[in-house]
Amino acid sequence: MTRDYDQVEMGDELVPAEKEVTDQMVLDFCAVWGSGGGTARFTDHEAARKEGLPQAIVPGIMSMNYMAQFLAGWADGGLVKKLDVVFRQPVVHPQTISLVGVVTDKNQVGGENQVECDVYIQNAHGDRLVGGKATVVLSSKESPAKQPGRRGTTNRK
Repeated sequence: MTRDYDQVEMGDELVPAEKEVTDQMVLDFCAVWGSGGGTARFTDHEAARKEGLPQAIVPGIMSMNYMAQFLAGWADGGLVKKLDVVFRQPVVHPQTISLVGVVTDKNQVGGENQVECDVYIQNAHGDRLVGGKATVVLSSKESPAKQPGRRGTTNRK
């Protein structure tokens, strides 16, 4: 069922999701990503410690992907138009992370039904490792919005 703009309210919490991030998942991601050989901090726990990290970390772009997937799943037919993130702490692996979010605003802008959300990646202790602000465009049965002609954008801070 497609999420309807008119059924979303400020303060609504997105249904949390958990994701197990394994060493193998990061290795596979780095192989596809092809970061030019600079993957030691992501794939080798000892190399990461030599750089002052607690252990190997999840690449930032991989964390952003998890957040975008989480938002797209919640939007269920809507479009993730924008995602700005701030990396607060390293996302180490292996571990189970939680993706959580809340609706912070909704507006009709340029014919689009836009919903603003705060979204976070948390560890098992509830520490917010990555925080983001997203704009999601939803359709409405009462006031149909135009869908943007191009896919959304992402920006890292």
